[in-house]
Amino acid sequence: MEGFEPFPGGAAIRLGESEAGILRGLADQLLDLLSSRGEHVEDPIAAIFATAPSEPPEDPVLARLFPDAYDAGDDAREQSAEFRRFTENDLRTRKRDDARALMADVDALGPGGGVLSLDAEDSRHWLGALNDLRLALATRLGIATEDDADELYELPPDDERVPVVIVYSWLNMLQDTLVETMTP
Repeated sequence: MEGFEPFPGGAAIRLGESEAGILRGLADQLLDLLSSRGEHVEDPIAAIFATAPSEPPEDPVLARLFPDAYDAGDDAREQSAEFRRFTENDLRTRKRDDARALMADVDALGPGGGVLSLDAEDSRHWLGALNDLRLALATRLGIATEDDADELYELPPDDERVPVVIVYSWLNMLQDTLVETMTP
């Protein structure tokens, strides 16, 4: 299979061992990054009542995954801080859940890879995780516009960024084909 294909009740994809390893590794790195805000709380009850930060993350990838809700000006900065305080923890939890679901599905394939079938809920988790992975790589590659991406596709073969660009392109294809399977 090349990308996701429709499957009764969802989507299916064939992943080889190396493809599964790349997805798992990227999702694991994303989970580490999502935990880097230092919000880990030992007490699960205290975690329920923990207040999210009001300042944007310093890491550029986290800033892209958790952007300000409002643009420019002092009022916008205050509104963004308030919005972030009430939403970032839930959004961070959803992003973790998506990455964990992707990892669990890939791990279920076992060594050597295989065909993975996703139902509608699994597909939504994968779509979220693929989008987050794609945004993380785009940020690390310096892609902010379509022109930036086009320039990277013209890199000489010996450029050290080429493998990352290939993975970025592959994630785009996976996301596109998954969306197609989810669109009636």
